[in-house]
Amino acid sequence: MTALRPHAEDQDAEELALLATTDERPRPSGWRLSPQAVVTYLLGDGAKITPKYVGPRRLIEVAVSTLVTDRALLLLGVPGTAKTWVSEHLAAAISGDSTLLVQGTAGTAEEAIRYGWNYARLIAEGPSEAALVPSPIMRAMQTGTIARMEELTRVPSDVQDALITVLSEKTLPVPELNTEVQAQRGFNLIATANDRDRGVNELSSALRRRFNTVVLPVPASADEEVEIVARRVGQLGKSLDLPEVPTALEEIRRVVTIFRELRTGLTEDGRTKLKSPTGTLSPAEAISVITSGMALAAHFGDGHLHPSDVAAGIVGAVIKDPVSDSVVWREYLETVVRERTDWRDFYRAARDA
Repeated sequence: MTALRPHAEDQDAEELALLATTDERPRPSGWRLSPQAVVTYLLGDGAKITPKYVGPRRLIEVAVSTLVTDRALLLLGVPGTAKTWVSEHLAAAISGDSTLLVQGTAGTAEEAIRYGWNYARLIAEGPSEAALVPSPIMRAMQTGTIARMEELTRVPSDVQDALITVLSEKTLPVPELNTEVQAQRGFNLIATANDRDRGVNELSSALRRRFNTVVLPVPASADEEVEIVARRVGQLGKSLDLPEVPTALEEIRRVVTIFRELRTGLTEDGRTKLKSPTGTLSPAEAISVITSGMALAAHFGDGHLHPSDVAAGIVGAVIKDPVSDSVVWREYLETVVRERTDWRDFYRAARDA
């Protein structure tokens, strides 16, 4: 059986192996690649190493440099700015394992960060190493690898603070066994947090000091965003066995243009101010809209991507709040889309949708 979405270290095994054999720079203890090679893996080399992230090089250099120090890394940004994607590929390049992951939610318990117990063995035998169930973070400490924590600000504040000792002392006490786990060289933590979640569970000042924060921005230009969406759509199309759909680039550019204009509240030419919807309209939503449109075109259309194949997806992405977002979309449709003569087909398809 083939995994629907292989882990980064499996999908890019050949590239990682190539970098490892040609990498002659010093490697920090426990790292599989040098920091320079990790950056090359993320950003590509224009030849055999494909870019995994399109954005400012300096941001990735700062992120990688942080992981060499005793500071943990916090990737911050609005939804859809590739925080999870970057954290996975950083862990894959540094440790060869991106699977030591804690998914943060409002229900995340302290055991997810520290450790839990096999209660059947605990009752039968009492506290013992055999009864202890290590968390992904504990396993990363034991093996000297990178742990990942998603949506840190979704986690209750008292649970967040379980990280303080881990990040400051590089130690995880296990008082039930009168012992502790000391982090091996190579251990560090990459956490992600959503800009939109500010005020949900803010990090304490003590915990925030343990992180170096890198803010991942939305793509700076339309061309950059089109490149990101086109590359990811191509990857998803292959993994989902979608037939190749011609003319996709034209519709990708249209979707990106619409999302950027609504996101910034201004048309591309800077002449018309617009209302913005409640959603983020990030590259992630654009990728979803185009992928769904390709499936429609391939299986229920003529094999070419038409405006009608993406119109419903765009409407669904824009209108999250049925009341306020519907007004925003109708105004955009009538004042902007309708006036673009080369968008007439899309205008009709969007109205029908």
